[in-house]
Amino acid sequence: MFRAKWTDAIHDEWTRNLLANRSDLKPEQLERTRQLMNTHVQDSLVTGYENLIPILSLPDQDDRHVLAAAIRSNADVIVTFNLSDFPASTLKAYSVEAQHPDEFLTHLLDLHPWAFCKAVREQRADLQNPPHTALELLETLEKQGLPLTTARLREMADLI
Repeated sequence: MFRAKWTDAIHDEWTRNLLANRSDLKPEQLERTRQLMNTHVQDSLVTGYENLIPILSLPDQDDRHVLAAAIRSNADVIVTFNLSDFPASTLKAYSVEAQHPDEFLTHLLDLHPWAFCKAVREQRADLQNPPHTALELLETLEKQGLPLTTARLREMADLI
């Protein structure tokens, strides 16, 4: 339904932040996740974007690498919880839009409900330690800041 793109710098950022917020996780676990992401999502790793960083301006200059990677990979959307650091007025010049993950997922659900539900069902099936019911998975998604997606999926809980 979409082509995910990221950089090593984006990997470094999410792993650093997750480790800071989740003392139960170990760096080795996240390194394994990083490797799996790079291996299983074809052509996901963006390179050659670094020369764009100095010419970009964002409210948080430390986020310029994200916009640079989006530009280099011809991305349409930056999916982020941090919308305030990616103003529409700045992104418009690069034909890029920032979307909250909940908005992004809701759009995917609207466009391809059966495929979306199938993907969620497969994700739930992969959760074996411990297994999750559909409602337990939805509670987890809601806690992760996805209330709109969760509300829509509750209507289709029998499909997930």
